[in-house]
Amino acid sequence: MTTSPARARLGALLAGTSCIRPVSVFDPISARIAESVGFEAGMYAGSVSSLVVLGAPDIILLTLTEFAAQARRICRASDIPLICDADHGYGNSLNVMRTVEELETAGVAGLTIEDTDLPRPFGVEKARPLPLAEGLGKVRAALAARRDPALKIFARTGALAMTGMLDMLERLRAYQDTGCDGVFLTGLKSRAEVEAIGKVARVPILLGAIGKDIDDSTFLGEHGVRIALMGHQPFMAAVEAIRLTMQAQRDGTALPALASGKTMADVTREADYAAWTKAFLD
Repeated sequence: MTTSPARARLGALLAGTSCIRPVSVFDPISARIAESVGFEAGMYAGSVSSLVVLGAPDIILLTLTEFAAQARRICRASDIPLICDADHGYGNSLNVMRTVEELETAGVAGLTIEDTDLPRPFGVEKARPLPLAEGLGKVRAALAARRDPALKIFARTGALAMTGMLDMLERLRAYQDTGCDGVFLTGLKSRAEVEAIGKVARVPILLGAIGKDIDDSTFLGEHGVRIALMGHQPFMAAVEAIRLTMQAQRDGTALPALASGKTMADVTREADYAAWTKAFLD
């Protein structure tokens, strides 16, 4: 398999010393917009995918087929490196292998596999992590399924919020020893927590959406964080824009701001299609 330029660019970002802030993308148009305004990478989350594909909350109703199909559409339409939140890998370790195969074929640059016990088991009210041994099995299975070594595979844990700092650090140490390309941590809120992981980490660290106390790319970069997410505001903004526009149409009132003709031409690559029409149809 030939390594894609997008995977090579993500690898270079992880090998650097700075912390980048990927933007949440969810379809071909949003990925093209992200690329056009200068984002280094895009993040396609399972939660947003559930909203886009099913109109359902993030409770693990989406299937791998649905998730991978949308990831493929995004990768086909844009050159931005795409990191996918592959949730729990859609099952056990063998399902994780299938997840890696499908997402690698779709063209993603990186993916995360988390160790939360998903979907929610019967009678369990609060999220809980899988036993560490099972989490390690999933990460090792993901690495074994990868064909292109440039595809980045990240172990993910939300143990901090579920079982505490000591368990999170134990999982960080164990996951980085598998040979994965980085560890994705969620729930960090303080500089002390970031400093603690910086002392342990020997691989690039990825963080979920962060609070204002640690929203400092320079500080994060100095402590081994190479990627910190910003949340999914673009999708929420799109939902509100659609709602306001439809309400205005229903009420017969003035429409809110709309994309210009130039913007629509740019995001649909109208000029490219015009050139291809002239070259191959005229």
